Amino acid sequence: MIDVLVAGGGPAGLATAIHAALLGMRAVVVEPRPGPVDKACGEGIMPGGVAALAAMGVTVPGRPLRGIHYLDERHAARATFGRAAGLGARRVALHDALARRAAALGVKTLTGRISRAVQDRDGVEAAGLRARWLVAADGLHSPLRRSLGLDAPPGGVRRYGLRRHYRVAPWTDFVEVHWSGRGEAYVTPVGDDLVGVAILSSVRRTYAEHLAGFGALAERLRGPAVTPVRGAGPFRQRARARRAGRVLLVGDAAGYVDALTGEGVSLAVRSAEILARCLAEDRPEEYEPAWRRLSRTHRLLTGALVQVARRPGTARLVVPAARGLPGVFTSVVRLLA
Repeated sequence: MIDVLVAGGGPAGLATAIHAALLGMRAVVVEPRPGPVDKACGEGIMPGGVAALAAMGVTVPGRPLRGIHYLDERHAARATFGRAAGLGARRVALHDALARRAAALGVKTLTGRISRAVQDRDGVEAAGLRARWLVAADGLHSPLRRSLGLDAPPGGVRRYGLRRHYRVAPWTDFVEVHWSGRGEAYVTPVGDDLVGVAILSSVRRTYAEHLAGFGALAERLRGPAVTPVRGAGPFRQRARARRAGRVLLVGDAAGYVDALTGEGVSLAVRSAEILARCLAEDRPEEYEPAWRRLSRTHRLLTGALVQVARRPGTARLVVPAARGLPGVFTSVVRLLA
């Protein structure tokens, strides 16, 4: 019998399968899209995520990142991660590296989609397969989360993201976060001649209209855009719990606040390790409290920043505050890193 059946072959799903295999379990991933799968994201991996990937035996090509650089029209503030570096990497490169590692460990990936499951005392049946456990790693708008009755009203402001890449040499080894009263633009070096620019906002506009609101940044992006615009959102998603019987949620499916602090990949990979260990030790009940402990800082800080960012008047205070309190800004960045 399959020990762990994973619905979704993104980073969270593949990381779960890899950790399950490393613990001696048989894992199978079911994913509807051919890889490598792209997604609208900032493509910056925090140092904790880089370390977690390395511990799994996963090496991702990209550009080292030293820290976070906040900017607006008049102010700027920088904070380094400390001794460890983050990584700017194309989403497709991350996916490819994880998929290769999973395959090397004997994880099978099947083409298909899992939106519902039937479970009993001893196992779960889905997509014509039977397993001891089913892990829902099927994304922000998880069909499995919904079918299990684990969806909770998201509440709060509805924010969206748009991303594309430009053929231009990176001018920094920091992730730049450009703030305005209407949103934030994330600039991440992901190659020697490539930068990704993701824009987060609660205002529904085209990518070009958003970018025009960041005048200094738009001037820098003189190289051609080389990828289409990809979108994601609304970001805020909540789950009533991370487990329903023998089905457990991981990654974005487990609940998501916002992309503002850039911890999505790091949290997904680290929570996948915790989940796999709970299943290997037959202690699934320990996953929920462990997930809450792991994500607590992210949820609190990101939630607070989203509340500040939702109003133009308070959003314009973020960069001056970071500049005026450099020690606090650095402490927050290193805590998130």
